[in-house]
Amino acid sequence: MASSTTHTTLKVQLQMEHIRTALTKGSVVIKAICGGLLFFYFTSIFVENETLLKTLSVTPGLVFPPSFRVWTLLTHPFVETHIWNAILGVLAVVICGKFVEPVWGVLEMLIFFSIVTVGSAVTSSLIYLFIYMGSSNIYYLFDTHFFGMTGVIAGTTVALKQVIGDQELPTGPIKVYVKDIALLHVLISIILKLVGLVSGTYPCLVVSGILAAWIYLRFYQKQGDSKVRGDMSDLFSFASFFPEIVRPPIAVVSNTVHGFLVRIKVCKKQVRKYDVGAPSAITITLPGTDPADAERRRQLALKALNERLTRVEQQTDWPSMDDQPSTSDDASLPPSSKEDAAADKQDVLIDMEESSAATVST
Repeated sequence: MASSTTHTTLKVQLQMEHIRTALTKGSVVIKAICGGLLFFYFTSIFVENETLLKTLSVTPGLVFPPSFRVWTLLTHPFVETHIWNAILGVLAVVICGKFVEPVWGVLEMLIFFSIVTVGSAVTSSLIYLFIYMGSSNIYYLFDTHFFGMTGVIAGTTVALKQVIGDQELPTGPIKVYVKDIALLHVLISIILKLVGLVSGTYPCLVVSGILAAWIYLRFYQKQGDSKVRGDMSDLFSFASFFPEIVRPPIAVVSNTVHGFLVRIKVCKKQVRKYDVGAPSAITITLPGTDPADAERRRQLALKALNERLTRVEQQTDWPSMDDQPSTSDDASLPPSSKEDAAADKQDVLIDMEESSAATVST
């Protein structure tokens, strides 16, 4: 019992050390967002919550004309009234800074946070505006406030799916991957609303944040120095967020919606280009498959493969191929057995060299 408690304590300390290191080495954007979030939380301790919410949070009836309080679209994520929500917001930003920012860069990270922040707030406000139109209940316009990092956290799960989606989480016997976090976040938010632990604004911000992040990354994010925008790979389609058993009907619906948006010029049609005049094989170029992104995915796959091979080598104590057999062993073998053993060893070496060459070429 004591050893288990000690092991858990060491794991927590190690995770806190990783977070502290990531925050220390993070960019100005990461530090500014975390600092602003903590600052406004401690401010909420000394300021009346109602005043803070009316001033900085998004109110559906006030964010649109004639009031047009557009500044709240950028200030609402920094308003937190509970310490655990502030901690979750800081963790999400730090994790995104550790895994996503090295791939995207500081400027793209700032653009992503801004788009998800504004997009989730506008989408949630429109949803509540339609609810008011259907119910005529003025509560949904002026007594509802959207605030906190909920939308940004939900958007972060989409960014992590794109960058490290195939990485497995340490969840014990149940296999959960990073790409599954977005859907789990939605399900958990709905359950929390049904049991009365959160208000209706929470699942609304979660869904809106995921949609805003996915639409931007799918269709509009600039891919490096090329003219390609978005990630049109099948691994990042809308249906890929769901279990495989329900993907076909969801793909039909999402493709229908995408086709409608293409017709009204909101989205661009996916174009495939075939270079049949290439000297080697046919070259296929797809929107969203930037060479830099493909190289990044290849490096991630090689890294995961090397880690698995390292774990296998540590678990199995294989004899070294460089070790020379003892004289007594050679003397005890007949000449034909020696020749067979030498031939087998040569074949193993050749197989290892071919395997290494195949891995490099892949």
